[in-house]
Amino acid sequence: RLIRARRDGGGPAAARRPRGEPVTAEWVAADWGTTRLRVWGMRGDAPVWHAASERGMAALDPHEFEDALRALLPDPGLPVLACGMVGARQGWVEAPYAAVPHAPLGPTVRAPGSLDARILPGLSQAAPPDVMRGEETQIAGLLAAEPGFDGVACLPGTHTKWAQVSAGEVVSFRTAMTGELFALLSERSVLRHSVDTREHDPTAFTDALADALARPEALAAGLFGIRAAGLLDGVPPSASRARLSGLLIGAELAALRPYWLGQAVVVIAEGALARGYGEALAAQGVSVRHLGAEALTLAGLAAARAKEPA
Repeated sequence: RLIRARRDGGGPAAARRPRGEPVTAEWVAADWGTTRLRVWGMRGDAPVWHAASERGMAALDPHEFEDALRALLPDPGLPVLACGMVGARQGWVEAPYAAVPHAPLGPTVRAPGSLDARILPGLSQAAPPDVMRGEETQIAGLLAAEPGFDGVACLPGTHTKWAQVSAGEVVSFRTAMTGELFALLSERSVLRHSVDTREHDPTAFTDALADALARPEALAAGLFGIRAAGLLDGVPPSASRARLSGLLIGAELAALRPYWLGQAVVVIAEGALARGYGEALAAQGVSVRHLGAEALTLAGLAAARAKEPA
């Protein structure tokens, strides 16, 4: 099955939409975030084609969602099941949050228009106040693969989620804006002059991680120190970028210590994000496993479709 084939963290090998060949999909899985729309034609729980666009929730007015989706569908008669920000208050139609503790999959909401499209709700938490949309579907995919899972899922991204999962439910969760802070600081602050590279320095990352964990209250001063060290000591951009990442992830780990200390953690991510959080947690002696976010999204959507009434 899809999940069992993709435990190495890679995404599913979905083909692009074939040209001149019959489309064999039975339904469409959609991951519709703030900036992107991704769809997969599905036969059962396996993808047979994939398409994407940059028409995320933030770029659309409510009346534009149907056309954005229709543009990616070879057959507009296929039923669509979507997760993500498409169900936000500013999205196509609001899919109200389900309050934790709650199973990750709640009842879907039918989208307006002529397409057969349904949207999954997110999860909310009253104290401390928090919300998620999209990540709950990945947690559902994790539970589909491991029904007895009891532990913590870390879902890195623009807004990283930490979720305590037990007895088939999300018990509690917290969000850290680490990814958004990294983007803002590396692209729009004075630090953009010091971190203009994609190279990674693992030693600088580990050192910064330790500094932030030891003194998270010194984060603001440590951030400007990146710029000063580049100017005065010739610290290269690769080390500066790694230090920025290490300081921010270290501050996140310091704030959310109850979610990982003494826990076995599953990191749901791919690429550099998976590596960064894996390195950070391993440096604290945490047992870490990695699962691919795309594969779990599709598994979660497949599990949601199986629950839909015929």
